[in-house]
Amino acid sequence: MAVEMTKKILLATNNTGKLAELRAMLSGLPVDICGLGDFPGVVEVKETGSTFAENARLKAIGYALQTGLTSLADDSGLEVDALGGRPGVLSARYGGESTSFENKMKMLLSEIANVDFSDRSGQFSCAIAISDEKGGILFESKGICRGQIALSPIGSGGFGYDPIFVPDGYEQTFGELPGEIKRNISHRSHAFAQIMPFLRDFIAV
Repeated sequence: MAVEMTKKILLATNNTGKLAELRAMLSGLPVDICGLGDFPGVVEVKETGSTFAENARLKAIGYALQTGLTSLADDSGLEVDALGGRPGVLSARYGGESTSFENKMKMLLSEIANVDFSDRSGQFSCAIAISDEKGGILFESKGICRGQIALSPIGSGGFGYDPIFVPDGYEQTFGELPGEIKRNISHRSHAFAQIMPFLRDFIAV
């Protein structure tokens, strides 16, 4: 009898909130999912790209070559229209890498303190790239979620800038909305919706 081999995919992140969210999205697929925490010897891949897509590619390729696994990486962030798209690709490093997200949100809100709520539009953007174990890009996708920047942080759910982002069509922030709703409407879910057919075919081979 032939033994069915379980495929492994590396979700290239140390962010526990993001890892949990991505694992939930992939929970229906017959695949062994691991994160960077399972490979303590890997060297961090620097996000030197000028776009989310460039950073996703850099991470997918860099971690695939180090681990020998098919690797899925994403880069995402908050783009505020009144700030010309900032913090953008610098979202995780806004105010310095050691600055907490609580303080990052305070900094951002102070920059748009005099902006009317009707003009506090923005979006979460996400780019995803999948690399094979040799560093060849297999698939890429992008997703966005439009919304407004709240006047102050509300809610303790999610992670990152979620407590100050109110998605279009809702009155609550991502920090307040149930995880199931966020997974259905988020920038990451839109990017994943495009990539899931590829993953299903890839895992079935």
